[in-house]
Amino acid sequence: MAETSLGDLTRAFGRVGLLSFGGPAAQIALMHKVLVEERGWLTEAKFLRALSFCMLLPGPEAMQLATYAGWRLRGVAGGVLAGTLFVLPGAVVIAALALLYARFGTVPETQALLLGVKAAVIVIVAQALIRLSRKALRGRSDLLLAALAFVALFAFSLPFPLVIALAALWGFATTTAPADALPPPGPRATPLPVLALWAALWLLPLPVLALLGQTLLFDLARFFATLAVVTFGGAYAVLAYMAQEVVSERGWLDATQMVDALGLAETTPGPLILVTQFVGQLTGHGAGGAWFGLLAGLLTLWMTFVPCFLWIFAFAPHVERLLARPRLQGALAAITAAVVGVIANLSLWFAIHVLFDRVGALETGPLSLPLPDPASLNLQAAGLIALAGLLMIRLNRGIPLTLLLVSAAAWGLSQLL
Repeated sequence: MAETSLGDLTRAFGRVGLLSFGGPAAQIALMHKVLVEERGWLTEAKFLRALSFCMLLPGPEAMQLATYAGWRLRGVAGGVLAGTLFVLPGAVVIAALALLYARFGTVPETQALLLGVKAAVIVIVAQALIRLSRKALRGRSDLLLAALAFVALFAFSLPFPLVIALAALWGFATTTAPADALPPPGPRATPLPVLALWAALWLLPLPVLALLGQTLLFDLARFFATLAVVTFGGAYAVLAYMAQEVVSERGWLDATQMVDALGLAETTPGPLILVTQFVGQLTGHGAGGAWFGLLAGLLTLWMTFVPCFLWIFAFAPHVERLLARPRLQGALAAITAAVVGVIANLSLWFAIHVLFDRVGALETGPLSLPLPDPASLNLQAAGLIALAGLLMIRLNRGIPLTLLLVSAAAWGLSQLL
């Protein structure tokens, strides 16, 4: 097969980036159609191995799959091009939405539209939870891991990285199958100086911001760099941890803004983890205005996505060796089971803050539970959630159409009531 040109890569992944609505499953399906069925750049077996490999890595698996495909076809330049085009359209939309939200987010009409978006997102997250549960929970030990992860986060507010690390250690320690014969490394191992350059580029903002005395930007960069290392299991898995840190621990946003951020991120193309850009930009906007907010958003993008390139370029030549290690697969399976509990925690936290206007806390020793006020139940939100469920589950409508119809219904109700 002739070498794929950078122009062909640009056209293919530009299309993928513009059309990648609907979360990781829809994005991966779109890439399969383009890369395997239409272009024939990857075989079915290579595509599936690449997907399994990307699920081993922290970060958004769909973006890393795009980066891997670009690397496979045209090396580092191809990987950078494919990964950037996958993220760029959504990043531009998120930047615009964050600017509009900062300016008009408290306007009643905007709040009505956002209520519709959030109602639909509750159903979207619930569907993601059901799909993942069917794949990940294959026995009692998986169910126990999921339940323990849920309780640890929802009832005791344990740190997300700790929960994931304990699950990985359990899976690694309890897997006893012998390793397959390890194949040799791939033919195009990335030179160490190139990997060192990417690592330096990723972490460069930290010392620069520290020297400049930019405390907020430094804190944002450090937090999202840490987040990039622990985002196993996809965006839904890490959002609860991010919400806990951003709202409860750091006070950068309030709970309503965090819920709005997730809702708006669902309306854009690209990986859902772009919600980090929205959070960073809104935090910066609140501290220093629109331009400072845009700078904070760009910084957040950098700290979130540059390590994705680093992971791919470092480990892609060793895909076969990584996938041949049963203990590594056991750790991944345990993480995936725990992520079911993590997403259940996110779903319940999100639903509580959408359905109730006032949410307190019940704290006794290490126990810390959200405590909604029953008198503040939002019946309009409950009705919109039911409408979203009807559209997506009963009528099998897609995410973009559901978001549009439920938001329109929310706005219409706001005009009538």
